Order: sequence, then C-alpha cells, then structure tokens
Amino acid sequence: MIGLISATAAGAAGAARLAAVWPSRVRVYDGPVREAVERAFAECAQVVCFLATGATVRLVAPLLADKASDPGVVCVDEAGRYAVALLGGHGGGANALAREVGAVLGSEPVVTTATDAVDVPGLDTLGLPVEGAVAAVTRAVLDGEPVALDLEVPCPLPALPPNVRPSAPGAEATVLVTDRAVEPGDRTVVLRPASLVVGVGASKGAPVDEITALVRDALADAGLSPLSVGALATVDAKANEPGLVAAAAELGVPLVTYPADELAQVVVPNPSDAPLAAVGTPSVAEAAALVGGGELLLPKRKSSPEGRAAMATCAVVRRAPRGRLAVVGLGPGARDLLTPRALAELRRASVLVGLDQYVDQIRDLLRPGTRIIESGLGAEEERARTAVAEAGEGQAVALIGSGDAGVYAMASPALAEASDAIDVVGVPGVTAALAAGAILGAPLGHDHVSISLSDLHTPWEVIERRVRAAAEADIVVTFYNPRSRGRDWQLPKALAILAEHREPGTPVGVVRNASRADESARLSTLGALDAATVDMMTVVTVGNTATREIAGRMVTPRGYRWQDTERTEAAR
Repeated sequence: MIGLISATAAGAAGAARLAAVWPSRVRVYDGPVREAVERAFAECAQVVCFLATGATVRLVAPLLADKASDPGVVCVDEAGRYAVALLGGHGGGANALAREVGAVLGSEPVVTTATDAVDVPGLDTLGLPVEGAVAAVTRAVLDGEPVALDLEVPCPLPALPPNVRPSAPGAEATVLVTDRAVEPGDRTVVLRPASLVVGVGASKGAPVDEITALVRDALADAGLSPLSVGALATVDAKANEPGLVAAAAELGVPLVTYPADELAQVVVPNPSDAPLAAVGTPSVAEAAALVGGGELLLPKRKSSPEGRAAMATCAVVRRAPRGRLAVVGLGPGARDLLTPRALAELRRASVLVGLDQYVDQIRDLLRPGTRIIESGLGAEEERARTAVAEAGEGQAVALIGSGDAGVYAMASPALAEASDAIDVVGVPGVTAALAAGAILGAPLGHDHVSISLSDLHTPWEVIERRVRAAAEADIVVTFYNPRSRGRDWQLPKALAILAEHREPGTPVGVVRNASRADESARLSTLGALDAATVDMMTVVTVGNTATREIAGRMVTPRGYRWQDTERTEAAR
C-alpha cells in the first residue's frame, strides 16, 4: 500500500489524482501532517508526501529504522513539477515509484541514487537475495575498479559494466553468485540464485516446525544457503497438507507438486515401499527434487523429533542453470512505438542478438556492458541458434526483430530451436500492418489477414492458394514483402486474383516506412494501383467489398446495426 499525505489544497489535488488512477494501491492519510506521516510510515510499504523535501526529512528522520524495512518515500513539490525519490530508492522502491508518480502527474522524476544516475544496475536490484558489502562493492563498480565476477552458479544477470568481469586482474572487490553458505568478506557481495529445490515428503499431520527444522538443518549440513531455495516440491496428494503449505510460506518459496505416476518414473538412489503404498510412488522427496533433472546434493534424510517417529523427509537438488531468452518486437521503427515492456527487456539483457540495422535503432538504449551479436540480412537462422545457445549458457538474452517478433520475424525460428531447458519470454510489438492501418484510417475494422508475397521460404503455389482463399472470403488483405528488384511479378498476380472477386474501385492503401522519418502513404484503387511504385519497405492493404474511402481515409465498416440504421434513415 502507498500512503498519500498532503498539507495544502494543491497537494490534496495531486493526491486525489493518484488515488483516482490507483484506487486499490493507495490510502489517503488526513489529519495533522506529523501524525499522518507516522501512521503511513508504520502501515505502508511506500509513502508519497506532497510536501517540501526539508519538511519531509524532518518528519521521517525520527522514524528511520534500517534500509531493509523502512518504506520508500517520494516527495512531490507544491506545483507538482518534481517527484523526488527521497528515501529507499532501491530497497523501498522509491526510484520506480517516483517515475510512476511522474507519469501520472506529469512531474519530472528526480533520482539521485548513484547507480541509476550512471545507468548501472544496482547490485540490490537484480531480483536476487543479496548479502555482504553492497555499498563498498557498488562504490568499486562505479569508480571503475576491477571487480571480479565469480559465477559459481550461472544465472541470467543483466549487463554489468566492463570493469565487472570473470577475469579481473588486481580485483579487490568481488561479486560472488553462489548457493553455498559462505560468509561475505569486507569487499564481497554474494548474490543468491534460486538454484536449489528441496523435495519434501510428509506424513499426514506433520508439524510445520518439524518440516522447516528438517529443511534448515539439511541445508546447513550440506553447506547451502536457504536464500537459494527456489521451491519446495512434493507429490500431488500432499498439495494441501497444512504443514507443507505453512513450511513453504515460512521459507518464502512456492510449493510445487507432481503426480505420483510422474514421480514414479524418476530414478532415485533411495526408493522405499512406504511412500509407494501411501501415495503410489517409491520416492517423494528425492523424486520431486529431481523432476526436470539436476544434481542431487543431499540424498533423502529423515527428521528426528524427540520421543516419536519421523514424519518428514527431504532431499536437496541443484537445478541446472536456466538462461532467459526474450524475443522482443521493436515495433515499426518510431521510438515512441517501442513498448515499455520491450525497453525493459532490452535493459535486462546481458546479450543482444539482432539484425545489424535493427541493432542500430536501439543501440543507445542498451546498458553499458551489453554484449552485442549482430549480423546481416539472410542470417535469421544463425541469429536464432545463437540466441538460444547463449541462453543455454545461462545468459539473459534479447533477440530483436521489427514489428512484432512473432509476425514474419524471429520468434518462430528461435522457438523452433529452443528446448524447455531455458525460459522464453515473448514481447509483443506494433506490427507494420497495424502501423500502416492507423496511418490509412481504419482499413482493418473487420476481418483481415496478412500474407507475405516473398517466396523465399514459401512456394508461390502455397501463397497463391492463400490469396485466392482470402479473395473468395472477402477478407481485407495486407501484403508484406510485396515487391523487390528480383521479384516483381508476385504483387500484380496477387492483385489480379483479388480483382476476380472485387470491383476495380476497391480502396487500396500503400504505406512506405510506416512511422519512420521518411514515411509516405497514399490511397489508390485495385484497378489503378501501379505495382512498380511498391518496394520491400512498403505495406499494401487491399480492402474488402465493404471498404470505402471516406474523407480521404480508408475505412472498413465493422457492421454495427446502429450505423446501418443511421445510413438508411439518411437515405430517406
């Protein structure tokens, strides 16, 4: 919850705007300001004060405990010009909140955290539990000192500055990525990847304390950190066992369950007749931990309560590192049509793979230290394989394409290569057809289809069959790749097929370089379009029998009954 505090009418108006936009996220605190700040500080994860920064500092100073638990605080000035991340920039989320507040109020976000100021990811913002000398190592990173990156357990980190690398001669500071229970040194930061799975078996009514004590003792004996536990795993029959559910909650991890017949197929070193009789599999703890593969670090062990039989077992497995592949659509070219999610994925990646001309479009958006792998036209399969291979090594990879990456772009070849050993994220983008449609008017207002006229990957016979089907079905058609220097007859042929079912006056929209600086657009007709004026940078949209040119715009009616009624009445 975000607490909102104001002392003036202008501040109250700003708070009201935030409350209207975020009704379920915020709580307005009225009454004397000091008391309101004290209540919000105790009750909320974040606080927005519509006060001067000096006043806010004096009000919150007596309330500060530590940066791990204090809420993030953002100040907004009387005129609403600035949203200042005052306290808890990273841990309290104030930096991100300042940007959100700025987007709603039109304020300029003011972020003074050193890493944010120089566009370096903070070591405490990587999405991993962190221990050790965060401030000292961060200072070394910012000062350009050699910092050793020790990836004992590979995981998909974002791009780090060039001075942070596995081989860093003379490095006195270290970023250690490990699941081992190590004590950080004075200039060491330990990042904890979620690389461990603890398989747990439990009898009916097993106490939560017995289960958690077993898990913690097992991890300690194996020299492993509980902060690297990614999940507790068990059999489906135990999905609602209260002790297991509570143990997962206490450890802060999900409880993952598997069918007994799936667990029964997993080869384990210590099968037993007891779970076979009880739940239908000879192993629960070891098998549940080993589903999906990995290294068995700690074989099955039982709990040891005083005065009675054990009611829980556990086993610990280190999963193979999972890389992350984001397939990102960049949109049609204009920077303001690049989605926020696409931007976030570009900045999350440590490796970027793409066509050279697309890389040039977004090179300035990448974090310092991003490794770029670019190639030219015709190397699509090579780029797909490279991106998948990099993710398979545990990297955070962004594979980029224009428009939407799933439409005539890189998602298809990449996913054809990718196994379930990596995580894949698709990031949609604005397609050329949509961008062109917005420029032309509303040509895609009813059923429509996109067809590529390039026969590089698809035989012309197949393309022609699809064009005929669209023509007979009276569907609006957008042609991608309509014409090139070495392929100039396909568009005239496709238009001729459509002309068998549509009048010569059917509107046709032609858009070249949609949304880019040299964008051009014009309306023609099926009978008048000169195919020689079209090239590979052009999108051609052919209307259906209902499409009309209205006030210089191409419009395909949706078929609303109220519009039909109005037209009928107007005709009378």
